[in-house]
Amino acid sequence: MMPNLPALARLLRPKQWVKNTFVCAGVIFGARLHDGPLLQAMALTFVAFSLMGSSVYVVNDYLDRESDRKHPTKRSRPLASGALTPFQGFTAAAACVSGSVLAAWTADPRVLLLVLVYLAINIAYSLKLKHQAVTDVFCIASGFMLRILAGTWGIHIAPSGWLLLTGMFLTLFLGFAKRRAEWADAAGVHTRRPVLDVYSPELLDTFLSITATGTVLSYGLYTLDMKTIELHHTDKLIYTLPFVLFGLFRYLFLLHRHNRGENPSRDVFTDHQIVACALAYAGTALWLLNR
Repeated sequence: MMPNLPALARLLRPKQWVKNTFVCAGVIFGARLHDGPLLQAMALTFVAFSLMGSSVYVVNDYLDRESDRKHPTKRSRPLASGALTPFQGFTAAAACVSGSVLAAWTADPRVLLLVLVYLAINIAYSLKLKHQAVTDVFCIASGFMLRILAGTWGIHIAPSGWLLLTGMFLTLFLGFAKRRAEWADAAGVHTRRPVLDVYSPELLDTFLSITATGTVLSYGLYTLDMKTIELHHTDKLIYTLPFVLFGLFRYLFLLHRHNRGENPSRDVFTDHQIVACALAYAGTALWLLNR
């Protein structure tokens, strides 16, 4: 039977593929934008993580389908609502895994290794680790760190330690912001993740303060590191730091004043000020790196 294509698209969540732009960090910050073979490997790495991510969403939605039916918004998810059968969902997931493995192997065997580690962590997260406070957010952050590693070490670009540290703090910040938004969800305690009962707003705000500070300091030290200056032949990258600060402050403002943050991909691309800041950052950084 032909699956419901709109429901299949909602199940695979292609809008979430924007997260996989983290694989571009190595080519951009490694001064390799003019290297054709590396750009091809980066594109294949992006495809590999996108398809594997979609397969993970299928597994997670299947495991959560009963609790999703009790949630005011998640009950419309394809597996919870019955728009797709589990067989259709797992068929799509198997196709995504096959495509991901092929793309990753074509990019580099290292990329395949990292994609498989990503799959293993996410299966463990869906089965058990998402119920473990703090561990749950580190699992989410690990997915982004694996993307960064795939876009650097995976395609033979030496990663910067400061840049990896920046990525770790930033992804932990986004993970704790997601938990903070979920905790404050007006829908009520009975629709929250069970792990949220262990957290408190004060604890999550402390985690947000630590990770935001770590992001700013790590990125600032990256821009001032002598290896960075020698690689890009400029000591002016520090001038991009105000954009990083504004983006973090704006995100915290949306989190506390508008209860945003539960869906980082949507929030980043629907807030005009964050979009403008990101474009200004990208334009300034690319100009400084390529002048």
